[in-house]
Amino acid sequence: MTTAVTTPIVHVIDDDDALRDGLCNLLQSADIAAAGFASPQEFLDAWVPEACGCLLLDIRFPGGNGLDLQAELEQIGILMPVVLMTGEPDVTSSIRGLKAGAVDFLVKPFEDEQLFESVRAALERDRARYEAETEMRDLNERYASLTSREREVMTLVCKGLMNKQVAGHLNLSEITVKVHRGTMMRKMGVRTLPDLVRSASALADASR
Repeated sequence: MTTAVTTPIVHVIDDDDALRDGLCNLLQSADIAAAGFASPQEFLDAWVPEACGCLLLDIRFPGGNGLDLQAELEQIGILMPVVLMTGEPDVTSSIRGLKAGAVDFLVKPFEDEQLFESVRAALERDRARYEAETEMRDLNERYASLTSREREVMTLVCKGLMNKQVAGHLNLSEITVKVHRGTMMRKMGVRTLPDLVRSASALADASR
């Protein structure tokens, strides 16, 4: 099943057709988009990098378990938040799942509102992640558009050097530095020095 990449979707993974369809219908009744998959492989076959939303899966399924799948998905770069379900309360598994980043651990049978609350929290977490990744991608593209000279000016300006000092370091005229600085600020999409420093700091953190 192919899902729209622009709409946050709850990806329900369960081999029980009736349960899977029931969960999807329940979520859709609350205006929460949902898509069902009979197995992790079926989900992986349909997954695209731009997909957003969360995963709703049972801690146990034929041939595997939700905790291991959660770790495997993270290893291959699928960072969707996970809501785990189980019919057998297990404190150890619950702690392991939550430590691994699961948003919630629902014990069947659970109330509809419990499901809605957990899923909405997971979707909100993914929205924040998606926005952060989009902003970082935009920032990288802006930085990539700078010339080598503009990058040199940016580095020195972020260190607190005045235009005259930058000119001395780069053996340029102060007027030329002002031109490079203005162009660099425009390309980076910032108006103030503090904004430029924050952008430079974000780029540095991302490269570590």
